[in-house]
Amino acid sequence: MKSKLILTTVAFAFLTFAVPAVSAQEAELTVVDEVIAQVNDDVITLSMLKRESRERVESLKQNGMTEQQANEEVTKRKAELIATMVNERLLLQKGKELELANDVEAEVNRRMLEVAREQGIPSIEKLDQAMREAGLDPAYTRQSLRNEVMKQMVIQQEVDRRIYFGLSLDELQKYFEANRAKFLKPENVVISEIYLTFAGKNEADVKAKAQELVAQLRGGADFGSVAATNSEREMNGVRVAPQNKGKVGRFETPNLREDIATAIKNVKVGGISDPLRTNDGYQIFRVDERNPGSTTATFNEDQVRQAITGERAPKQREDYLQNLRNDAYVNLAKDYQESVLPLLKLSSQSASDTKPPAAKKKS
Repeated sequence: MKSKLILTTVAFAFLTFAVPAVSAQEAELTVVDEVIAQVNDDVITLSMLKRESRERVESLKQNGMTEQQANEEVTKRKAELIATMVNERLLLQKGKELELANDVEAEVNRRMLEVAREQGIPSIEKLDQAMREAGLDPAYTRQSLRNEVMKQMVIQQEVDRRIYFGLSLDELQKYFEANRAKFLKPENVVISEIYLTFAGKNEADVKAKAQELVAQLRGGADFGSVAATNSEREMNGVRVAPQNKGKVGRFETPNLREDIATAIKNVKVGGISDPLRTNDGYQIFRVDERNPGSTTATFNEDQVRQAITGERAPKQREDYLQNLRNDAYVNLAKDYQESVLPLLKLSSQSASDTKPPAAKKKS
């Protein structure tokens, strides 16, 4: 059970998936790998694309899709995935140029230690051992996390921080006055959930069970125990309710999914919602806490800076990525040019005319 929990926690925290180990003999047989794209001095290969595709399929399956649906969705979006991989290579290259490696490593170590503490593991070495027992490759997991942190730091330093710190006090005050409603403190709630899936079941039977559980809970049954026994929410194939007793977390009411907000709107603290039908099952909610919002807007410089940054960042991030692409040597294999180049907003003519990076001399 401990190893399953480690697998769930690490995979969730790092957004990575276990990759089967390759034997030395298999590695020797894999001599040639098709190059899909060259991005400056880096290449994206077919094996990299297949690995990314497998991970996307697993992620979609965890969100309720069947194997067939997930494979069809990933295949349909293959061009988008390749474009994403090109952007990722450019961000990682920029991170090296900005000499962020030390900051990235410190953040990776901090996150690894945080996972270890959450699991009651005394050291990184013990965490590595637990990951191996859970089927995760510690080196691959750490490298995947390192790449994610590097991309995040580049965007934060090159885009988000420049927006955030570039705002004058006059801009902040004008924005606040024009958007006072945004700075009212909204109601927030803490909720717990029981989830019943339709997968492999008759929908009517699932609905009947949901109604039965609601009756039990409203009759005084302990929510945590009922959730631990019945909730089918999974992460990486492992049911999470036996550990978290169905607890979901705290949310500002305006940020809740609309159907959930409606389902719990009139539910008092400690109360149980009616069963909520979704595309893949039924959800039952308990409202653990309700904290009312305020009716008076209060100026908070950090909140206003964050609000403006949040509005401006998406476009400026895309502009930044476009500038990276425009300045880079991006050469796609012929079979992928027609589908991927438009997503990168690069013409085939400009891509082919751009000179490749000069070979570096060995010192």
